[in-house]
This record gives sequence, C-alpha cells and structure tokens, in this order.
Amino acid sequence: MPVANKHVLQQGPVLASLAGAAVAALRQQLDAKLGRPAPTGMPPVPSQEFSATIPPRPDDLLRDYVRNCGGDPSAYRGMVPAHMFPQWGFPLSAKTLAGIPYPLVRVLNGGCRLQMNLPLPSGEPLHVRARLEDIDDNGRRAVLHQRVVTGTDSAPDAVVADLYAIVPLAGAKDGKREPKVTARVPDDAEELQRWRIGPQAGLEFAKLTGDFNPVHWVRAYARAAGFRSTILHGFATMARAIEGLQRTIFAGSVHALRVVDVKFTKPLVLPAKVGLYLRGHEMYVGDAPGGPAYLVGTFETNTKAET
Repeated sequence: MPVANKHVLQQGPVLASLAGAAVAALRQQLDAKLGRPAPTGMPPVPSQEFSATIPPRPDDLLRDYVRNCGGDPSAYRGMVPAHMFPQWGFPLSAKTLAGIPYPLVRVLNGGCRLQMNLPLPSGEPLHVRARLEDIDDNGRRAVLHQRVVTGTDSAPDAVVADLYAIVPLAGAKDGKREPKVTARVPDDAEELQRWRIGPQAGLEFAKLTGDFNPVHWVRAYARAAGFRSTILHGFATMARAIEGLQRTIFAGSVHALRVVDVKFTKPLVLPAKVGLYLRGHEMYVGDAPGGPAYLVGTFETNTKAET
C-alpha cells in the first residue's frame, strides 16, 4: 500500500535538521576547496545533552509506519513502536554533531543498539534526550557513538537507542584504508521470511520518518554516489527485521524483545528480494544462506521464549 503524501507535513523538525546537516557539510566542502583551515579541536565527550518534549505521534502516522515495516498495527494498540525512534530522535542527534571536525558528508550508518525498557505509550508527549557519548578514531575511520533516550511521564527512559555513525577518513595516518569485511548469512541459518522490497521503498520510509536523504529515493543521486540504484535506509531494514522476528517466532507479541543490536554491513540496493534469517539469537538480512548480509545482529528477550 503506497504511503500517503500527507505524512510529509508531519516531518518538519527532521527536514529542518537534514537541511542544517547538508548546509554544514557543504560549508566543509567549500572551506576545503578554498584552502581554509579545517577545525582541529575535538569537542569534549560525552557532549552537552540536548533535550526536547514533542507532541504525541499522530495515530495515522503510527498505523502507516507499522504497516510499512511489515507489522500489525493492532498489536501496537496504545503503544509507539520503539524502532520508530529516528522519526523524533534525529533532530536532537544531529545537534550532538555540531562542531565535529570530520567530513560529515561521508558519514555512514554503522549500526544501532535498541534497548526497550518499557512499552512507549502513545497519546503522551515524548521526552527525548540526546548526546554524543564517544568518538573512536583509529586514523582510518571515526566511529561516533550517540545515545537517544525516549520516554513519557508514565514511562520514563522507556527506549534507549545507541547509534554508531562511521566516517571514513581520507589521508589515513598509516596510508591504509579500513579493511573491508564481507558479512555473510551462515549456511545453517533458518529463513523466517522472504521480502520483495520495491523501488519506492526508500521514498515511502522517508515520508514516514522525514529522512529524505536523496540517496534513498533519487536514483540519479544514488548512482552519482556510486550505487546501482537507490538504497534502503538502514533503520528501515532494522524495523522490518524486528517486525519479522515478532510475527514469526514470538506469535505477534510486541513485548517479547528487550534488546536488539544490529550492524548495517552492506547497502541494500532497491528493488530487492531478500530474506530474514535466524540462527539461535542471531539474525541476518541477506540474499540467501552463504550469501552476503545487509544486516547482522543479535537480540535478547523479555520472556523465557526460546527460538
């Protein structure tokens, strides 16, 4: 089912943050071309904490988001999906990167650890906090660790998301690039679901979350960036994987998972036919057992349910 254009009107804060990030990245590029010295000072970590209280998420947005991710909206009655946090968390997380002396235009989404302490109630204002926790720079790449915490008055600190952004560094200190490691779906992994993801999936997810990075929905831009076509958001792949786990091995329960920890290991080029695979408490999104994986991760449960 196509995503309604009306949801774009609900993405103002995220769109403003994206615009601000784009301007900052362009300024970095312009300064480099003009030979202006780049900032060398590193901001302290942990950084200043940014916070905001935002209105409850609209019911129609929640419903269409869950459907887009392959979930059942009725299972989330009275709840906001924890994996929807980028929709309200991105504006604050973007603020934590102000003054970072890295080429943010090259930043990659490396992964996310999502801890669900309590169900996140719908119909209540969301209290959101974000800060930059750490910077790991080995001379070849920098990993920026951000934390976004979301709660309400009745469920404080309900959802904690740790984000890991990767910035490849030109002119590495030892003259070497970060080695590439191809993640693969294990040969003995069990296929839980098979997905057909259409060419407009990036645009549809952008309408629901506000992440309109053109690499996800403008084919010409994606090709100029080195991809065959547009690529799916990493968080869209994660959300589909979470919903797939819940619907297949937890009988549709949205309360079974406590922690999901994933890495985005390969861009998922659209359109695509991929599977969700399971081996114990490990999950993978990939083409087939033995083939490359686009997402690898682990999960912990709230129950004694075993896979």
